[in-house]
Order: sequence, then C-alpha cells, then structure tokens
Amino acid sequence: MNGRDRELKIHFTPGHVELLQESVDVPFRRVLVTGATGLLGRAVCKEFQNNHWHVLGSGYSRAQPRFLKCNLMDEDAVREVIHEFQPHVIVHCAAERRPDVVERHTEAAMNLNIHASATLAKESAGIFLIYISTDYVFDGRNPPYGENDAPNPLNLYGKSKLEGEREVLSHNPGVAVLRVPVLYGEVERVDESAVTVLWDRVQQGGESCTVDHCQQRFPTYVNDVARVCRLMAERRLQDPSLRGIFHYSGNEQMTKYEMACAIADAFNLPSSHLIPLTEQPAGAGAQRPHNAQLECSRLESLGLGVEPTPFKVAVRDSLWPFLYDKRWRQTVFH
Repeated sequence: MNGRDRELKIHFTPGHVELLQESVDVPFRRVLVTGATGLLGRAVCKEFQNNHWHVLGSGYSRAQPRFLKCNLMDEDAVREVIHEFQPHVIVHCAAERRPDVVERHTEAAMNLNIHASATLAKESAGIFLIYISTDYVFDGRNPPYGENDAPNPLNLYGKSKLEGEREVLSHNPGVAVLRVPVLYGEVERVDESAVTVLWDRVQQGGESCTVDHCQQRFPTYVNDVARVCRLMAERRLQDPSLRGIFHYSGNEQMTKYEMACAIADAFNLPSSHLIPLTEQPAGAGAQRPHNAQLECSRLESLGLGVEPTPFKVAVRDSLWPFLYDKRWRQTVFH
C-alpha cells in the first residue's frame, strides 16, 4: 500500500554539511482532513497517520505552519487542493460548532456549515466524503434517535448542520454523514470543548459555583470518533456501497454537573463546591435539546463500531496537562 518518493535531507558531519536526496515510503492511501487545526480534526489526522495513510490536513486562520491553508469558501482553492492531492477519502471536520456563536454570527456560520460543505461535495465526485454532523439535528424530546428518525433541530446550529447534510447528500450520493454528540479530547485550551471547559469550575475549590443538571449529554472522545472515521474509510475502499447516515456516540449519559463531578473524581479533587442547577436560567443562549441520545446500531451491524473509552480515563488523558501542580508536569516531560 506504499509508494516511493524522494525527500531532501540535510546530513551533518564534523566540518561538512551535505544536502542529500533519499528514497522514502509514501503511503498509497490518501486522506484530506478539513478543519485539521480543530479538536476533532487533529485527532483524525493523527489516527490516519498512525495507520499508514498519507494525510493532508487543511485549516485557515490557524493552519500554518503545520497544515495547508485553504479557504473553504473559495471554490477555486478547494478544487485546486483536491485536484493536486487526489485524495481517496475526505473527512470534513471544519464547522462552526458552537451554538451560541452561530446565533450571533449567523451568516459566517451558515457559509461554513452549509455552503462550504456543498462546494466540497460538488468537487469531490468519485471520492469518499465523510461529513461530520451532530446530534443537535434532533429536538431531544423522544430519544434515542436512529439514523432514519425525522430531524427537528431547535437552534440555528442544528439547522445549519442538517442543511449541510442535505447539501452534501444531494451533490455527492456516495457521501457518509456521521452524526456525533458533544466532543472532548486533547485540547489546546480548556474552552475548546464544552466538556473540558468544566475544568475551570472543578478547580475553583472552595468557591461555590452552579453547573447545569438539566440537559442529558453523551460526551464522546475524539480519538474514538477518529477511529470510526478511519474504519469507515478503509471499509469504503473495499465496499463502495458504504454510504448514507451513521451515528456514533459515547455510552455514558451525564449532565454537565455529573461530568464535572466525574472530572473531579478522576483527579481526586473535591466536588462539594459544585452545585447542581436543575432549571435553565432565562437568557441561557441558544436552545439545546434535552436528550438527543443517538442510537448507533448501524455502525455496529457493519462491524464498524468502536467501544467508547471510559469517560474518566479519557478525560484524565485530556486534562492532565492543565493541572496546577507544574512540578508534576515537569516530572512527566523531563
């Protein structure tokens, strides 16, 4: 599954520097990952790279120097990237996924979540496209939700992702839509995820604070989602019939209050200062579904299910670099 390519390397010896061309193995299977600078995109790139895929990650404002800078709103730029890289698979992670931001900056969010997705689908004819969507396409009134259940989003974010689904499916019949719930993983900042942002409240210690105890969530580890994407991609290279809508989700049901308590327990920190908030305060931002649990049997029936990593294990791996005890961090790194 590998090809050969030439790579320039600098060779140092005492008193001498030489530029050499060396033959290197290049994986035959190619994947383009949009939104590669984001939480899920980084995990997807890493998963494919670790499993012998040639990965090209694209981003925009944070792309360089690690990733290709590409404006997904520029049809010519998207066409050029696809034409030059010739991917076998595209995993479309790029999106505005913060519901409150979508409410405030609707036009920009719609352009990214709908129009850029449509452009990518049009330009990827004959390429397997995985479009990452959300459980927020459902209203949360009658869970669990299967792939064939009727969507009814409550907020603009859910509506934009649902419209994005419809666009990509209409322009590229071979698309797979993968709906996932709230995500967390190895964040660059704790506010990069609605799960890890709870770390700040956990570490407040003696100062009491309220945490939502109304809405039911199924926090899902990005490393698990990335593995699902890779398994789907590899299956599709063998079976062109793999297409349509799929669901994947963590299996531990929690409110944000319960997540915060679990985080505290994972790090042996106190949680008595956390106060469960059992009613939604007025003006709490975009409306969220009460319980949009996803039913994931389609992936499982195809042998593509991934056993979710236990929440306490994954959240510990995600948040340990943010512990206040810097001496412990230095011991680990040095």
